[in-house]
Amino acid sequence: MLYELQARAEMESWKVRMRKAPGVMQRLSKTLQVRINRIIPEKVHNAITVTIKQMVRGVLYGSSYTVPDKQEYPSFADMETAVRKRVDFYKHTAAAEGGVTGAGGILLGLADFPILLSMKLKLLFDIATMYGYNVKDYRERLYILHIFQLAFSSQDHRRRVFARMEDWDLQVAALPEQEESFDWRTFQQEYRDYLDIAKMAQLMPVIGAAVGVVVNYRLVTKLGEAAMNAYRMRLLR
Repeated sequence: MLYELQARAEMESWKVRMRKAPGVMQRLSKTLQVRINRIIPEKVHNAITVTIKQMVRGVLYGSSYTVPDKQEYPSFADMETAVRKRVDFYKHTAAAEGGVTGAGGILLGLADFPILLSMKLKLLFDIATMYGYNVKDYRERLYILHIFQLAFSSQDHRRRVFARMEDWDLQVAALPEQEESFDWRTFQQEYRDYLDIAKMAQLMPVIGAAVGVVVNYRLVTKLGEAAMNAYRMRLLR
C-alpha cells in the first residue's frame, strides 16, 4: 500500500508535467524546426514518413515483436520492480548500440535511427505485457503509440495526446478502424523533430560515440518513465 501511494504521487507529478503549457524556449525551438522543415524537400519528408509508417504498422497489425510470457506478480511493487529491470536492460543496450554506431561515422550513425526506434517499440510491448495488457489487441497497440508520442513529441502535441489518454476507456469507442486513419505524417515529424538536435551530434567525428551512449540512454529512460506512468493511470484509479 505504501508503495502504491508513492507510485500514485509520482504519477500525479508526471501528469502535471504532461498538461503543462510549453515554455518560451520550447516554442522558439518548435518554430525554428518548422522553418527548417519547410526547406526540406517534400520527397524527403515522404521517404521518412514511409520508413516510419512501415515500422509502426507492425505495431498496429501483425507485429512480429515477441513479448515475455504473462506473469503473476505478488504485488504492484514487485511488478514495477520487474518493469524497471526491463527498462534498465534496454537503457544499457541502447547506450551500447549508440556508442558503436556513433563511433562509426555518418553511415552507422544514420543506421542508429531505425535500430533505436525498433528497440523502443519492443520495450513498450514488453512493458505493456508485464502490466498485464494483451498486446494482440489492436487498441492496446494504439495505446503503445500514444505512449511513444508522450515521450517524443513537442509539448503542444504531448498535451493533445495526453488529453486523449486520460480517460482511455471512453476513447476506445472512437478509435480509427483503419490504419489509414492514423496520422503518420505528424507522428514521424514529431518524433524526428524531437530527436534532431541531440541525434545529429552523434554523426560528428570523435564525439559521436560519447554522444550516442548518453543520448540513447536518456531517450530510453524517458520512454520508460512515460510508459510506467501511462499504465499507472489505468491501474491506480
